[in-house]
Amino acid sequence: MVGAAKARGEALGHVLLSGPPGLGKTTLALLMGAEMSTSVKITSGPVLEKAADLAGILTSLEQGEILFIDEIHRMPKTIEEYLYSAMEDFRIDIMLDQGPNARSVRLDLPKFTLVGATTRSGLLSAPLRNRFTLHTRLDYYSRAELSKIVKRATKIMGLPIADEAAQEVAGRARGTPRIANNLLYFVRDYAQQKGDGTATLTLTKQALELLGVDLLGLDEMDKRLLELIASAYNGGPVGISTLSAALGEEVDTLEELHEPYLIQEGYLQRTPQGRMLTARGYEVVGKKPGAISQQGSLF
Repeated sequence: MVGAAKARGEALGHVLLSGPPGLGKTTLALLMGAEMSTSVKITSGPVLEKAADLAGILTSLEQGEILFIDEIHRMPKTIEEYLYSAMEDFRIDIMLDQGPNARSVRLDLPKFTLVGATTRSGLLSAPLRNRFTLHTRLDYYSRAELSKIVKRATKIMGLPIADEAAQEVAGRARGTPRIANNLLYFVRDYAQQKGDGTATLTLTKQALELLGVDLLGLDEMDKRLLELIASAYNGGPVGISTLSAALGEEVDTLEELHEPYLIQEGYLQRTPQGRMLTARGYEVVGKKPGAISQQGSLF
């Protein structure tokens, strides 16, 4: 798409990027801008509260420029409707004045590219979703891919790291580059304080264990969630609202941050009746299916 648009001298088609957070949706938008030799204006769905907010941004765009809207599914529906004509016909109709003096004014827009990013594409209305030329989903990275990302990041950070240590970070990063980078920052600090600044395998393991991230990439909340379902609810099914109340964590946090990785890795499954542990989930918590813990405390 980029090569063809450059050859024709036209603006790039609208692109919708969906997938879990931390996989590089914003980075891809910036890369598109760099390849198209144009600037990228960045905003987010929750910021656009009024039609005037969106109109101000759209009218300030230049020919071929890219507008990146993060969390586009969180835009109010009334604002979303303004994008229909902007994306399709490159024009918007705005209302001036109020009451008897109210009048509609049509503003022509330069041909621009809208790049939308969302973690929940199902919340987008069908008319908006259909106006994107390309709809693509980003998935979690493999361990080999994350190892390459980790090694590149350590060069930028100036952190000497052993190959085994880079693979260790990649294996515990839950398939997400953002998490891998966050782990690296702590590994760098730990290696500086406990060693000579080189991230050896031993120092890297110690740093990650100190953070509570185990060999499977599960953090404390992941393990508490699996332990709760196994111990208190006999493996499920149990509703997400019940889990939220028991863990003291928001439903959205559990659904968007913890569950996707647990489900993808086969520790947890969603059913119409609620969440249930899989055989692999029981292995993680060290219990057998059907065995209810008799301990007084779950954690």
